[in-house]
Amino acid sequence: MSGTGVRGWGFTDDRGVEAGAAARPARVLAYVRAGAALLDLGVTPVAVYGSGHDGAEPDPAKDGGLAAAGVPYLGPGRALEEERLRELRPELVVDVTYDGKSPYAVDEELLERLGVPLVALSVGNDLSLPAIIGRFGELGAALGAPGHGPGGTGVPEEAERAVRDAAAAAGAGCGVLALSGGGAEQVHLARPEAWPELARLAGLGVRLIDPGPGPGANWLTTGWERALDLAPALVLYDNRAHASRPEGPERSPAGARLLPWNPETPPSPAAYARFFHALAQALAEPLTL
Repeated sequence: MSGTGVRGWGFTDDRGVEAGAAARPARVLAYVRAGAALLDLGVTPVAVYGSGHDGAEPDPAKDGGLAAAGVPYLGPGRALEEERLRELRPELVVDVTYDGKSPYAVDEELLERLGVPLVALSVGNDLSLPAIIGRFGELGAALGAPGHGPGGTGVPEEAERAVRDAAAAAGAGCGVLALSGGGAEQVHLARPEAWPELARLAGLGVRLIDPGPGPGANWLTTGWERALDLAPALVLYDNRAHASRPEGPERSPAGARLLPWNPETPPSPAAYARFFHALAQALAEPLTL
């Protein structure tokens, strides 16, 4: 249930919790990933905050168009100051959830003390990528986003078609490995089925490389030599500020093309269209032998 009625505004989030207000919230505070998605949809947050990976300054990889739109960044969500939030006067906080139970980046007890309703939308692999994008579209519509109906659209068809065509032309020999650098000694290799966007790409014909057995539901944490042994033709590397780059022969598979990948891409059609088009272009580039 969502929208505005005679009894006020309400929206049921992906924890099954209904956030309510006397009227449609106009002052929205959001986790940076959620805020960038809402901005794409036409809802400008009054401010955004980061995660435990983030510092006092915003991560450019996560920013989307927030800085250009003049949206203030308040630092990590778990370190938000109560007095600062009272001054900001948010009417709604929008976070994400990976487990369907808890908000990822904000202290729920702080919001309860302030009496500010919270919406947490799932970005985990319990939902498909189109469903995730659709839920943000529903929230955008409930918040008055212009031109966005309640139905989910997913990634635009032309962007998915570009990926499908490029993957078919590249062939089975073009293996794609997604990873997040963990410093000089280790790397986190993504398990494709654990990431909604990677699972979607696999469904479009992209040959995502599974790192193999070992601990970790979303990542296999191992040494860089494992990434080299998998011999991908294309590496999607985590370009967030806390992740190290696959630079040099000890980290970059020989001949592999490198494409930045933000594992926290804003869940909006526009943001994922940009990523899918960039991937299609990278797949279309000739192999380096």
